[in-house]
Order: sequence, then structure tokens, then C-alpha cells
Amino acid sequence: MFTQLNPPIPLTVKDRGEGYAIGVIDYGQEHNLIWVTIITETGEIWCAPNPSVRGVVNWTMNRPRPAMESPH
Repeated sequence: MFTQLNPPIPLTVKDRGEGYAIGVIDYGQEHNLIWVTIITETGEIWCAPNPSVRGVVNWTMNRPRPAMESPH
């Protein structure tokens, strides 16, 4: 299933940089979500699996810059 995000969600993609997710692809319970993201610096569009995506820093929500280490 593809879900278009409106409004887009700001996030960071590991090894690519900050950008805005414009959609999410969900292949089902045996797979990671795939975030369709436009990278701000380059304009590239990447489909990144959930473990490679983090929310951006948000002082209003008291969220620090997220770590990008692999959980495994």
C-alpha cells in the first residue's frame, strides 16, 4: 500500500541527509516501512527502509538530534 503524506514529514535518512518524506510504502507485516523521501540538499528521491530513517531534531517536542547507529 502507498500512502501519500500531506503534509510531508521532515526526517533524516542515514548516509543521505535531511529531507521530507512525501509517502510511505507498506508491503505488510513481514517488511519494514519504506519512506519515499526528497533529500533537501540534492533534490534526490530515495526510498529508505524504516531502520535508516529518523525524525529530525525538534526542540518543541524535546527531541534531540537522533542517533543513526544500527539497532542490530
